Amino acid sequence: LIGRLMFELPEEMGLIAIAVRQTQGKGRGGNVWLSPVGCALSTLHITIPLHSNLGQRIPFIQHLVSLAVVESVRSIPGYEEIDLRVKWPNDIYYSDLMKLGGVLVNSTLIETTFHILIGFGFNVNNSNPTICINDLVSKFNKEEGTKLKALTADCLIARTVTVLERLIDIFQEKGPNGVLPRYYKYWIHSGKQVRLHNEEGPIAWIVGIDDYGFLQVHEEGKGVESVHPDGNSFDMLRNLIVPK
Repeated sequence: LIGRLMFELPEEMGLIAIAVRQTQGKGRGGNVWLSPVGCALSTLHITIPLHSNLGQRIPFIQHLVSLAVVESVRSIPGYEEIDLRVKWPNDIYYSDLMKLGGVLVNSTLIETTFHILIGFGFNVNNSNPTICINDLVSKFNKEEGTKLKALTADCLIARTVTVLERLIDIFQEKGPNGVLPRYYKYWIHSGKQVRLHNEEGPIAWIVGIDDYGFLQVHEEGKGVESVHPDGNSFDMLRNLIVPK
């Protein structure tokens, strides 16, 4: 639906599709993604000029969206300590334990404008099969003696889009360094170990992401290098390869 509409609308008009239940969603690598009632599910259309800070670093969009989802909750007064985090490159996590959602970005370049379709979904109010954001809120209330209210999917979709607009504006003005401190505040990887090339490969330590959104690792004796997934692993951090 959005794929047909996005080229027909005036440039200044926003476009978003929101689903209550999703039965034919797409995951990474063509996987089918099923989402029950209780999840925040949407596809957002945005345009980014090719010759802009973000247009030159399009992979960063998935990181900005993941950050926007986390901040949609953790920027609400009282909810700052709800342990929602980002996992590179496009997952939303409870601490470093369980996946709560994900982001999938498709881009089409027409002349000098990127048309970006951002699919994002995260579990707000469904305790099965793993955990949801309102479970984290209830857990926090029990542990801290607070009375935070349960959150709703429509509220968090609206907040995510609002935060994303601000993050894009900051990125366009200041580049990666304008948003990376906020990103690192919520990501789960600092100091974690990964293997390069294969499961018996050399150990490296994650240190950050580079100007184009790729992971940066430090391998002893070799300094800092940028890496990306090998394309075959279900867990994108299982085997990382150094681009030639």
